[in-house]
Amino acid sequence: MGYELRVVRESPLAFAELAKAIAPAGFELRGSDEIVAGHAGAAHAVARWKDQLIGEPGSDWQVAQLLRLSAALGARLVGEDGEVYALRDGVIEVEADGGTVEIGKFDEIIEAGPAAWGP
Repeated sequence: MGYELRVVRESPLAFAELAKAIAPAGFELRGSDEIVAGHAGAAHAVARWKDQLIGEPGSDWQVAQLLRLSAALGARLVGEDGEVYALRDGVIEVEADGGTVEIGKFDEIIEAGPAAWGP
């Protein structure tokens, strides 16, 4: 199991609400619990439904997709250690321990696709 990011809202997210919101945002439900997004003609896993949305990203693309999914649901993207992922002026940022670190430009990350992080 990798590092988990969670889609968090003030009010709990119901599965029916999730299912209704993902298609207009460009996501699909595969099976009964996997949210996928397309890139280069293939579907790639972004998150799983486990009474909440949880992602275990292996690339910046997956982080960007989780952030996009969070926005579509009116939620925040939060890491296991309490860090918060945000999009500001087209740049993905991580806020933790009073500081902010830039991951990269959202559009460039989405365009680059889901290439896995190296070892």
